[in-house]
Amino acid sequence: MSKPELRPVAWRPPPRPGPAGGDRVPVSAPRLLPLGGTGPEHVVVDTAGRLLTGVADGRILRVDPETGEVTTVADTGGRPLGLQLQPDGRLLVCDARAGLLRVVPETGETEVLLRSAGGEPLGFCSNVVVTRDGTIYVSDASRRFGIDHWLGDLLEHSGTGRLIRIAPGAVEPEVVLDGLYFANGLALPADESFVTVAETGAYRLTRLWLTGPRAGHRDTFLEDLPGFPDNLTTGPGGLIWIAYAAPRDPLMDWLHRTPPVLRRALWKLPESMRPGPRRTLRVTAVDSAGRTAHDLRWPRARYRTATSACEHGGRLYLGSLVEDAIAVLELPER
Repeated sequence: MSKPELRPVAWRPPPRPGPAGGDRVPVSAPRLLPLGGTGPEHVVVDTAGRLLTGVADGRILRVDPETGEVTTVADTGGRPLGLQLQPDGRLLVCDARAGLLRVVPETGETEVLLRSAGGEPLGFCSNVVVTRDGTIYVSDASRRFGIDHWLGDLLEHSGTGRLIRIAPGAVEPEVVLDGLYFANGLALPADESFVTVAETGAYRLTRLWLTGPRAGHRDTFLEDLPGFPDNLTTGPGGLIWIAYAAPRDPLMDWLHRTPPVLRRALWKLPESMRPGPRRTLRVTAVDSAGRTAHDLRWPRARYRTATSACEHGGRLYLGSLVEDAIAVLELPER
């Protein structure tokens, strides 16, 4: 696939934050559950306590967290990213190439729910959440760059990401937020008063109010984050977990402050010659007011590029865009 031309937009990134506001909680090194596949980008837990994830070759896998047994439950033929179980047990799958899918884990039956919205095809279907009344929210990361060229969106900073709503019984999906900078992870608080979307390219979480006097209004939930926020998940106690695919990069920040010609030159380099993210691991958890509850960091971890953190049964299950395993952490008591 040919690489899209880069059209850099001027932007001055916010200053990098200082020390984290919450406690840095030391935990032991993660245990790994090998998958026989690469890139378990998002992890969810089914009603039986088994893990579900998608890998780069298109398979949806079910993993027993105790025995490590791995079973293939479906194959999308694309690149599955964000996952969300519906109350009836069916699995919503954001496939970066095929759009929003629905999979029956018991049979592997797969159907397409959404390929376009607002008169435009989904460019990069990323993450999905479902409210208790069955409303589906989907993030479309970029209308300019697909998954094979995701770095282009971060370099260009043109803000073509969207948040899409599919209401029960609606004839057409509705674009409820536009102009997002790499729209990525989604999460709902326990009371479902808002939905928050990670703007990976802007180091922030943006909030759309769903109930109360501010319903329909958009504001910032968290900003000036210490890295590139990826997937979000809501834990059983209501905490919103944020996985950081990489820390803030001084080079990237500098490039955004310089003439566009430098970003265009970097974009033309072969991928092997472009700088990559530092090998770190960091996840945080905040409450519905944005206060930090956990800040877990391993500067020299052997597991890297954490793209999701799923809390269940006193453990945290981590996914990654590049690893071939799910990481398992025993959460510290607070």
